Amino acid sequence: MMTKLSVNINKIATLRNARGGNYPSVVQVAKDVQLFGAHGVTIHPRPDERHIRYQDAYDLKQAVSTEYNIEGNPIVKFMDMVLKIKPTQVTLVPDSIDAITSNAGWDTIKHRDFLSEVISEFKSSGIRTSIFVDPSLKRVEGAANVGADRIELYTEAFAKQYSLGDFEAVLPYDGCAKLAHQLGMGVNAGHDLSLDNIAFFAKNVSHLAEVSIGHALISEAIYKGLQPTIEAYLSKLI
Repeated sequence: MMTKLSVNINKIATLRNARGGNYPSVVQVAKDVQLFGAHGVTIHPRPDERHIRYQDAYDLKQAVSTEYNIEGNPIVKFMDMVLKIKPTQVTLVPDSIDAITSNAGWDTIKHRDFLSEVISEFKSSGIRTSIFVDPSLKRVEGAANVGADRIELYTEAFAKQYSLGDFEAVLPYDGCAKLAHQLGMGVNAGHDLSLDNIAFFAKNVSHLAEVSIGHALISEAIYKGLQPTIEAYLSKLI
């Protein structure tokens, strides 16, 4: 079964915001990436709206006909937005307000009560829930205990070590994926995955349902074009 590709379009919003106005349009790009074969669209609005804005999340609802994944820290404003939009999936990420990008997964044991409450509310509205976690067996087990439908493996450590020639860096991810599957959860992955490492990762991580890729994909598209870049990713995920 092919691993699905969800394209994170945050960087399109960053480019738009640099000049104001609505060019490039995140709505149009969302339509285009789906037309070019992506299986879904991901956004990650942050409280300061420095790239994707909360209004974008509402505007994109009608533009995404595949899978719509909204990532973020479940503060009250974020939760209210997700419950109104009802995307296909919400991915919980423990971002601090001043984080440049996601830099850690949830401690699913320490935050068990909080996560259980948040996930219960989302699932009661029919929204699939995923938790961003480091490749730790205990954190994966904790994700199952709080009722998550899926985990998203935080892959920065893999990407860094792979670039240094450490191919065994994928092993903890495969172990966590196998455990998640045993516990009845789906497996997603994301952060610093690129055309250089995605084929190896997908081949060596069991039960990988979906990858969410933004920064690398948009950067690669500057040179290759958006459609050829998406097609290149799809060819590596077969």
